[in-house]
Amino acid sequence: MTSALPSSGLYAVTDSQLIPAQALAEDVAQAIAGGACLIQYRDKQHSLPERKRAAARLLRLCEQQGVPLIINDDVELARETGADGVHLGRHDASISEARERLGATAIIGASCYNRLESAVAAARAGASYIAFGRFFPSHSKPDAVQADLELLTQARAQLDLPIAAIGGITPENGRQLVEAGANLLAVIHGVFGQADIEAAARRYADCFRTLAT
Repeated sequence: MTSALPSSGLYAVTDSQLIPAQALAEDVAQAIAGGACLIQYRDKQHSLPERKRAAARLLRLCEQQGVPLIINDDVELARETGADGVHLGRHDASISEARERLGATAIIGASCYNRLESAVAAARAGASYIAFGRFFPSHSKPDAVQADLELLTQARAQLDLPIAAIGGITPENGRQLVEAGANLLAVIHGVFGQADIEAAARRYADCFRTLAT
């Protein structure tokens, strides 16, 4: 683990059904070139040996670029590969279990869906960041629960840690999420489902640069 959690920016999340295995490293490299400041490796279909190899390749790339690599769901894969952290859903390991396995400096994210109380509990348990969503109709998770902008505003007022928003985010609607309190825009299809991944990533990264001026 070498990279710290960024305070804001594009959080690019891979999808094994969207990205061919042989194109994974190149696609992620393009996303980073476009401004992605955080990468999550998310793979729901390949075997454990295949995921280990893919995660190891991505980690080398991310280390070279100074961008943290987060593993979706799998604490042991994060530990074995030396990734910067793990992202946990409601059915995964607890934050305390992940912290015990990965260490004090690991980045541990927690999905809190549309529940502020879950985010408060995750923060108290030692999460590095929390994630809400989906906020808009999503290609990757069309049946996910709906979250609203007010949730971001409430969470920003109560929590002193980065907040990620996910679900159907575009460069256009992403601005309102950042203005409402999101620090990170977590995007799958809007980056990796585009013909020009670098340009797509840059449009999201530009949201933050524009709002900062």
